[in-house]
Amino acid sequence: MATVIPFKGTLYNPQKVDGSASMAPPYDIVTPELKEDLYKKSPYNIIRIDFGKDNDEDNNDENRYTRASKFLGDWLKEGVLISDLESSFYCYEIGYEINGLKKKTRGFLGAVKIEEPGSGKIHPHEMTYSKPKSDRLNILKYCHANTSPIFSLYSSEEKTASSILERVVREKAFIEADNGDGFRHRLWRISDSASIETIKREMASKDIFIADGHHRYETALEYKKDMEAKGHLKTGEEPFNYVMMFLANIEDGGLTLLPTHRIVEIDSDINAKTVLAKYFDIEKISMESMSEKQARRQMLEAIRNKPHSFGLFLTNANTYYTMSFNGSGLELDLPECLKNLDVTVLHKLIFEKLLRINHFEYEMDPDTAVDRARKGSFEAVFFLNSTEIHKVKEVAFAGHRMPPKSTYFYPKLLTGMVIYKFQ
Repeated sequence: MATVIPFKGTLYNPQKVDGSASMAPPYDIVTPELKEDLYKKSPYNIIRIDFGKDNDEDNNDENRYTRASKFLGDWLKEGVLISDLESSFYCYEIGYEINGLKKKTRGFLGAVKIEEPGSGKIHPHEMTYSKPKSDRLNILKYCHANTSPIFSLYSSEEKTASSILERVVREKAFIEADNGDGFRHRLWRISDSASIETIKREMASKDIFIADGHHRYETALEYKKDMEAKGHLKTGEEPFNYVMMFLANIEDGGLTLLPTHRIVEIDSDINAKTVLAKYFDIEKISMESMSEKQARRQMLEAIRNKPHSFGLFLTNANTYYTMSFNGSGLELDLPECLKNLDVTVLHKLIFEKLLRINHFEYEMDPDTAVDRARKGSFEAVFFLNSTEIHKVKEVAFAGHRMPPKSTYFYPKLLTGMVIYKFQ
């Protein structure tokens, strides 16, 4: 069973700070330029704790992690941050717009008991890198807190917790924040015992799927093991045995997945179009009667929602193409749930088997991807459709992992809406 409990959150004090100036996007999408902007927004912006600056004179005794710990302690003393006296779940809603449609992502923040990934009720779906985990572990060791939540999903057609959230959002939010793109982030406490027990009961029988935050989950598990090794495990209910998660019901709708495109280097002795033609029907997008931006848009529209279809831009030819799987055997020795994913076909068939690609980078924005390819030593950009949410659930439940950056849940949760302190 999944153990999901309320906790005594640490929150920004809306009487002392502006939520919009104090919150930050997740660390993994914060560029150096954005970090500077966040530092300028407010002396109390959470970026100073969650993803602070390095200084040239840093050493073991003075570095961005020791500074993060000091900021956290100082802001609590100053009343900029306040710690709740009673345990709560925290309803979190994001109102946003995409492709002209207004949508809402809604869920709740709770503390989820940590277990080995895939061994029980908590299921990851993506592979991870080691470097981000090292950084996140240092934040835990110095701050003894989860500063940002893991974005997770569950499925409940009964919508018991969802009904509670629907009632809660009619009340005045405790704190609000605008992320700068017009998206409205709002937070409410859920402290009444009846609602808390109802949510706990529903979640006890649910599987939890990690949507975004695999590094943070694996780091929380490593931190837990470290605390055990140091003799701090007494009852199994110590706060470090849990990790803060945002839990959204898939059945509520409101979730959006976006693709992450790949900018690649291809060896000069490989003719990409010729090699790919064995498995894909390749069609050129003519730019004779349209601008490049229009051609790019036409390419993306042509592949939209078509299985095993990709967009391709070749820098030397300065040309866009569509690639549609022609029905040849994929010849991939993988489980069906992975074999049929576009992102797996891209990595395992196109990158590894056909083009032998060793270096590629990620980019969300199609325009930026092409610009980066032209300015760098890249030969091509591959454009993908987004992964369907039910396929994420299928892969995770089967205990398998997609390649990194297979999914991009949108919009991102803000860091700083709630902090989960262990001490």
